[in-house]
Amino acid sequence: MTVRDEVLIAGVPWPVYKLAALLVGAVVLIGVGVVTASAAPAVLAAAASATAVWLGLRVAASRR
Repeated sequence: MTVRDEVLIAGVPWPVYKLAALLVGAVVLIGVGVVTASAAPAVLAAAASATAVWLGLRVAASRR
């Protein structure tokens, strides 16, 4: 990874793919929560989507 692929948060470098995964997870959590009005499917969908994005972007970043 290069310096451009990291963002400083409270002085700690975070890879951009981790932030993207957290953002996707939050959006899915809110979206599914609003549609279903139930916490269980919202949390499960958010965790699954965030994990998929996290792993997928990590693999893509390591191949560069």
